[in-house]
Amino acid sequence: MNLTFGVSTWLWTSPFKTNTTALFPKIKAMGYDTVEIPVEYPDMIDGEKVREALLQHELKAVVCGAFGPSRDLTHEDPAVHKTCFDYIEQCFRLCNTWDAAFLAGPMYSAVGKARMIPQEQRKVEWNRAVENLYRVCQMAEQHGLSIALESLNRFESDLINTAEDLMRLVRDINHPAARVLLDSFHMTIEEPDLEKAITSVGDKLIHVQVSENYRGTPGTGQTRWDAFKRGLEQINYQGCISIESFTPEIKELAGAVCIWRHLAGSQDAFAADGLTFLKQLFNTSQQ
Repeated sequence: MNLTFGVSTWLWTSPFKTNTTALFPKIKAMGYDTVEIPVEYPDMIDGEKVREALLQHELKAVVCGAFGPSRDLTHEDPAVHKTCFDYIEQCFRLCNTWDAAFLAGPMYSAVGKARMIPQEQRKVEWNRAVENLYRVCQMAEQHGLSIALESLNRFESDLINTAEDLMRLVRDINHPAARVLLDSFHMTIEEPDLEKAITSVGDKLIHVQVSENYRGTPGTGQTRWDAFKRGLEQINYQGCISIESFTPEIKELAGAVCIWRHLAGSQDAFAADGLTFLKQLFNTSQQ
């Protein structure tokens, strides 16, 4: 496998702003190849200045979207869909500016939308997601990009929880730009077998996020990393493996992801120790 390793700026702060590039020298010095940039508010980001910082510190970018209630492609109001389309278009432009190949995230619905609803309504919302994501794929194609759709655990989404759900969605969208992101945190909650989940998506997988089963530093919890590694090896995964977790110091974000305590001695230690573990796991040379 030809792997690279990344880390999300969410580990330290939120939202990402132009001056968040102050993290880039530290991220590079730790030995990371890639920085994962969550775009919560595009208007807070000067794309060209961020591009200059990426080039200066020799970092690649992965771009992740943030999908709250106002960015819900399953909503009954088409005006909400338009808001989401406009936001995604802004994200695509940033992808192009930063030479990122795809936009990642659970863009089918709003994060935190977890309800007990009738099957008829669920089918209506599924069809809305398929129809609207097909349009998103057409937009992506115009930018020379793909989208990496992410499954979330049952507490964060009632639509897509497993790799099987994701693949059904991708098949229903039926557009070559529709691809897959798998996150080990959500997988440890929802997947009976990590290896089988990964092999089931095969070459649709274009991005991987990792943290422990409790959102902590990789290698310190109960995740079956042996099975995770075997799955990626079987499909000959060639992309980035990126650490994604959050800081309890940013109260709005911490509340959204239910992190009430520090998960490592420091956020820097989280990033450094996590990278050491991943490089040892995948037998890559330390830089």
